[in-house]
Amino acid sequence: MIRGVRGAITIEKNNESEILESTEMLIREMIQENKIEAEDVASVFISVTEELTAGFPAKAMRSIEGWTYVPVMCMREIPVEGSLRNCIRVMMHVNSNAPQQNIRHIYLREAIQLRPDLKTADSP
Repeated sequence: MIRGVRGAITIEKNNESEILESTEMLIREMIQENKIEAEDVASVFISVTEELTAGFPAKAMRSIEGWTYVPVMCMREIPVEGSLRNCIRVMMHVNSNAPQQNIRHIYLREAIQLRPDLKTADSP
């Protein structure tokens, strides 16, 4: 079974180092919380809101040991009026036997407002 594992994070400034550091933090937390192994990942989609233009967030994944060969694609989020700005979203497609309700989707900083229904007492 392939499961989708979602995550999102916001950043303060449109600069490459902040994009890379924040994306890596988010991906590492997604990996840790869901016990994901690179070999089990079919692909990763990363989207950014339209104002984030200083770097490719997919580059952050390449700094994680063992993730060199995981296919990753960056794209631009739909620019819906009034939507959350400065946001990086990640969707991992993971081979997993875990039931959907056991998947831990990770929303950090202001991105928690994207899915407040998923927040639990022990969520980040």
